[in-house]
Amino acid sequence: MSEVSTVDGFDAVRVRAENPGWLTLSGTNTWVLGRDPAWVVDPGPALEDHLEAVAAVCAERGGAGGVALTHDHHDHAQAVEPLRARLGGVPLGPGPLEVVPVPGHTRDHVAFMWGRACCTGDAVLGEGSVFVAEDMGGYLDALRRLRDRDIGVILPGHGPPVYETRSKLEHYIAHRLDRERRLIAALAEGLRDEEDLLDAAWDDVPAALRPAAAMTLRAHLEKLRSEGRA
Repeated sequence: MSEVSTVDGFDAVRVRAENPGWLTLSGTNTWVLGRDPAWVVDPGPALEDHLEAVAAVCAERGGAGGVALTHDHHDHAQAVEPLRARLGGVPLGPGPLEVVPVPGHTRDHVAFMWGRACCTGDAVLGEGSVFVAEDMGGYLDALRRLRDRDIGVILPGHGPPVYETRSKLEHYIAHRLDRERRLIAALAEGLRDEEDLLDAAWDDVPAALRPAAAMTLRAHLEKLRSEGRA
């Protein structure tokens, strides 16, 4: 069954889908924000119990005004149409939410600001780290902009809410820059083969996540090339 929990200090509810895995971690989060009407961010996978749980939370909060999506990966977007149908055909769009572009995990990935709460999808997680498939420079710039905003809580696509928002964002930036430093060192040693570069700079990544690490490696290389550093 999907797990339902409230967010301390914010009028928001987390509905965590029962779809744990290497990439989904403890499961994909759907966020229900506000009330009269509520707004749903990232409907999640099309699991019957998850759809029922999200619809029930919306009903308790005066109905849903619409559905918003941070990005279109299957575990976040599969339930969009089934959920919209259950909620009476509500619109798909940001509605009252502020759209903040955060490219990287996907080129069109966005975050949503709702007051001082920020739904970050797969740009920033409550546990672990993310893979960045493209536009590493844009991703880092977006993280810095989020870091400098007055964010009271991060509502991530996976993992628990994050209240130490600035330190979390600084950690994410530092983590990416550390990978970049290790990659530059490997290149300086003459390594060029992708597998060798992964062994040098992503040696701590489990085998199951190595393909995702390879995508992130390519994004780092593209950033370095665009800067004339590789």
